[in-house]
Amino acid sequence: MPTYAALVDLDDRDVQNAQELASIWGEIKTEFEQHNSELIDSYAALGRHDFLIVFEAGDREAAFKSALTLRRHGLEGETMELVDTDDFANLVDEI
Repeated sequence: MPTYAALVDLDDRDVQNAQELASIWGEIKTEFEQHNSELIDSYAALGRHDFLIVFEAGDREAAFKSALTLRRHGLEGETMELVDTDDFANLVDEI
């Protein structure tokens, strides 16, 4: 399955406390599974973005649905497809 990363910001989400924010990851994981996706890792981040979400999706449609799931939970960000560096090296060798 293709791997995706989402750089997430909390700009539009009204967070009452840290526990509330921590509790949404189980819901997101369940919803991803409903879209043929799997939440691989999630990280809180220092810097420009608040979180890094790594997930696999069965296809591009599943990736879109998963990205929209994040948005529905008030997590706005940018989602991109990732290519393993070994796979990237193979692509380069073919050129």
